[in-house]
Amino acid sequence: MARAVALQALYELDCTNHTIAEVMQARLAALAEQGKVEAEVRRYAYRLVNGVREIYPLLDALIAQFAPEFPIEQMAIIDRNILRMALYEFAFGKQTPFAVAVDEAVELAKQFGAESTPRFVNGVLGALAPHTAALQVQLRDKANPT
Repeated sequence: MARAVALQALYELDCTNHTIAEVMQARLAALAEQGKVEAEVRRYAYRLVNGVREIYPLLDALIAQFAPEFPIEQMAIIDRNILRMALYEFAFGKQTPFAVAVDEAVELAKQFGAESTPRFVNGVLGALAPHTAALQVQLRDKANPT
């Protein structure tokens, strides 16, 4: 649930000039009305949104590197945000194994994307698979320069 909330928030942030606080408040309020917001969901959704937004230029550069035939600015908004979240989770978030990040990304793609989105997301992340350790180091080094 936290990933779905984060994806919806990232989509909105890509399309508007709203702040993270505004977007997250609205998203979580909608869930609260349904009685579905737990503290853990709230924390993880905020962590994903803040984390992705903090380093999205780095994430976009990696996506462009491994999906060069799909310019990031021409990619569907939902697709690029699913990829950003998956990359953030496994390469920077440190807690999500690569296979789990891919599985979750594909599930989000099935739920929110176009018919071809799951295949696209799986393909891009599959191209990253042999490079996961290097990507983790690269993202951490660029996000936290000394």
